[in-house]
Amino acid sequence: MAQERYSGEPGSGATDEQATLSPVRRQRADGRRNQARLLEAAFAAFAEHGAAVSVREIARRAGVSTGTFSRHFPTKDALFRAVVLNRIGQLVQRADELAADNDPATAFFTFFAVLVEEGAADHSVGDALSNAGFDIQAAASAASLDFGNALGGLLARAQEAGAVRQDVDAADVKALVVGCLARERDGIDDTARQRMISIICEGLRAHPRP
Repeated sequence: MAQERYSGEPGSGATDEQATLSPVRRQRADGRRNQARLLEAAFAAFAEHGAAVSVREIARRAGVSTGTFSRHFPTKDALFRAVVLNRIGQLVQRADELAADNDPATAFFTFFAVLVEEGAADHSVGDALSNAGFDIQAAASAASLDFGNALGGLLARAQEAGAVRQDVDAADVKALVVGCLARERDGIDDTARQRMISIICEGLRAHPRP
């Protein structure tokens, strides 16, 4: 087999970029591809199984060895953190969009439903919201993805508008989301989920005293 060339002179049929790519650059390119495959596999695996999925299973899905996994992510928690922070970042962005485009009541109650739906569809979100081995608030703050402020901001505006009862705080709302998710531990039940969302949102609403 002919030896691969790394000199500045392109070989027959090779592009300038391919011919001048050094071994170090090739290793870096391979590393980036492996990391991308690991992240893609992790998104799917954590969504399906939550934090309990094994390193071996993630590596298998990515088509790499467990050694390659360890070179990119020293622990499974490190990978879970990367995946969850990405997902939480998306939720924070969604909260900002809802706040900008809707009245306070609609924004808050829609976001509550979004959290339940996302948690049901993606177990990594559910595990993070329930703090199943992952401190969402500490991690999100470190990455400037302040989930607590996003949720608290929507809640505060809805309370100021008189749409949500005043004795509720963000921790209560988060616990209620987790409660909705617990309803589906035995299997996906869209009807039950919507019923739970409706019941809880009705309980959160501020009702005028008689």
